[in-house]
Amino acid sequence: MDTEVGMGRPPMPEQPPERRVGNFEEVPLGYSPEAAFAEARRCLQCKRPLCIEGCPVAVQIPEFIALMAEGKFTEAARKIKETNALPAICGRVCPQETQCELRCVLGKRGEPIAIGRLERFAADWELQHGEVEPPELPEPTGFSVAVVGSGPGGLACAADLAMRGHRVTIYELFHAAGGVLRYGIPRFRLPREVLDAELDYLRGLGVEIRLNFAVGRTATVDDLLREHDAILIATGAGLPRFLDIPGENLLGVYSANEFLTRVNLMHADLFPEYHTPVHCGQNVIVVGGGNVAMDSARTARRLGAGHVTVLYRRTRAEMPARAEEIVHAEEEGIEFRFLAAPVEMLGDDESWLRAMRCIRTELGEPDETARRRPIPIEGSEFEIPCDTAVIAIGSRAHPLVPDTTPDLEVGTRGYITIDDTGATSRPGVFAGGDIVTGSATVIQAMGAGRRAAESIHRYVTDHSGGEKA
Repeated sequence: MDTEVGMGRPPMPEQPPERRVGNFEEVPLGYSPEAAFAEARRCLQCKRPLCIEGCPVAVQIPEFIALMAEGKFTEAARKIKETNALPAICGRVCPQETQCELRCVLGKRGEPIAIGRLERFAADWELQHGEVEPPELPEPTGFSVAVVGSGPGGLACAADLAMRGHRVTIYELFHAAGGVLRYGIPRFRLPREVLDAELDYLRGLGVEIRLNFAVGRTATVDDLLREHDAILIATGAGLPRFLDIPGENLLGVYSANEFLTRVNLMHADLFPEYHTPVHCGQNVIVVGGGNVAMDSARTARRLGAGHVTVLYRRTRAEMPARAEEIVHAEEEGIEFRFLAAPVEMLGDDESWLRAMRCIRTELGEPDETARRRPIPIEGSEFEIPCDTAVIAIGSRAHPLVPDTTPDLEVGTRGYITIDDTGATSRPGVFAGGDIVTGSATVIQAMGAGRRAAESIHRYVTDHSGGEKA
């Protein structure tokens, strides 16, 4: 293959900022076939592809890119789907710059291969040309597996188990599947038709998705064990964290979980077609520095906020959000105030938020996250006027499933304890994703789901001599 190593990656066309702040349509518009072909030709096809080592789901990256360099876009998508059933999603929301692309040898003296953009293009091409079809599946094994939660970890596990011939049923709390992919990520980053298409692909593998099913209320884990041979708990970490400061219960103060769920799952982004109750004032402060904070700030801007500020207690260098999301937020007119933290929410006579009292911080020694710890500067308090605040400082484990599952071991923070295989303290019950690790990325949750699928497959076959009785 002739390569064009000296060339940089083609730029990704995008909606201009002045237009996109008025809609919820996707911001990056995707590569053209010509750009995808040119970028694929830059790949060196390394004999030892370090990029694969950086991928939590072990996509055969050089192989799918080689197919793209031959113009075989549909074949490339199918190669990806051998290990990743959600390529159109991952190509959009995964932090490739800190994973597979970080390992690309071209990045040592130039720009790494745009692996995420190529993954997105291949998946989109297959869908747009009506060429999506499930792979040939093995004979049914007779084993049945329940997956609790339809977020990325649960979906990845379900796909792998279905492709091994097992019958898989996903139990989802909400009225629509996708978990954080649907309620936590705005449409301008992940269009709903893309998510729905990838869910349809899973259904094509034989996966059943049961909606409006609250495991722990509708039925317990013990109830499901009477119907299934094994269970994966992949409920994520959906309980919001708060600042625990005075005034946090004022009107106009949201957790990011509530704010984004109202907009994404309840269609506030389609007003006036849907009359979803979501208040968004003219002067919004978002507290936090991760992708959820960027999503919240950019969503508030699209809901009509005149001024949006992101307040972060460290500096830009420590922000965990993707660089692309930070740049997009800046382009959309969002202000960043670094080295500051809230200490109190101030309300008016009718209990509506009117201002946020903050304190300036300085960075000390690194903490358990390896980032320098923010230290409040005594006497440096100041106020910022605002009528809406969104708290986006992470999430924690929801206790519903652990509290209704006897003898299920959990750690001090409520996350489920597992061994190296993903098995919990209950025989036949496995767990993976954010309910085990705390908040992580989509692709890390998918990697956990795939590892759990391997362990569940071994468990059901080992306990039956290889076939269902």
